[in-house]
Amino acid sequence: MPIAQLISPQALEQRRSRPGLVILDCRFALEDPDYGQRSYAEGHIAGASHADLERDLSGSVVRGVTGRHPLPEPDALIARLRAWGINNDSDVVLYDDGPGAYAARAWWLLAWLGKREGVHILDGGLKAWHAAGLPLSLDPPAIAPGTFNGSPDADLLVDAQALQQRLGQPQMTLLDARALPRFKGEVEPIDPVAGHIPGAQCAAFTDNLGADGRFLPADQLEQRFAGKLGDRSPTGLVAYCGSGVTACHNLFALCLAGYPLGKLYAGSWSEWITDPQRGVAKGE
Repeated sequence: MPIAQLISPQALEQRRSRPGLVILDCRFALEDPDYGQRSYAEGHIAGASHADLERDLSGSVVRGVTGRHPLPEPDALIARLRAWGINNDSDVVLYDDGPGAYAARAWWLLAWLGKREGVHILDGGLKAWHAAGLPLSLDPPAIAPGTFNGSPDADLLVDAQALQQRLGQPQMTLLDARALPRFKGEVEPIDPVAGHIPGAQCAAFTDNLGADGRFLPADQLEQRFAGKLGDRSPTGLVAYCGSGVTACHNLFALCLAGYPLGKLYAGSWSEWITDPQRGVAKGE
């Protein structure tokens, strides 16, 4: 079974009554941290629990040390997954407003802890759900606590020190998921330093999606990333972004395209720039 799987609104609606299904609403907005919880309270897919990026899917920020969304402590994350009713054999569906960036973060965290089967992202998210004419609910889910057991896989990560040592190596492909103007250092609306990690290529996560907001077909995604990889092995790929969130979208899309799960630099740009000795590049 492939590690990256999509589900349509219609297929999710047909599955909702099946036992063992867990749905997580991952809506969030960087500019409005309470948006996700507020939107969830105003209506969500029936049976869904809310998984908040900052409260649930990230750890504590240490100013000047970590990025904006450090990984959560594994034990704390496992406790949250159990509270949402997740077992090792649960079917899990993740959604956000549509692009899938926050849902992909939850997908990657589950993969990091060892759950790599039975996890789907709702293709097109809540926007597609609305377009299909499907209803929302105001009711809280009825949850039986889960028994999920997992452990973090260090092989899925690269830290800043290891990445710095690998810069310039011919077999590494470093992909930055931010939009091109931020990558080039022309604008920087969030972090105090503009630019990108030397040697990186811009691979804006939004380019994984079609005009309808859904993921491109696998063959188109394969062509997109083949152009980034060139003749380098996909095993040397490292993904990053601003804070380790949208990079997961690229990792998910790579898996949809048939590539193996690449490594994540979880601290990403917002961590990289905490050390002025680390290189900064601008332009393309």
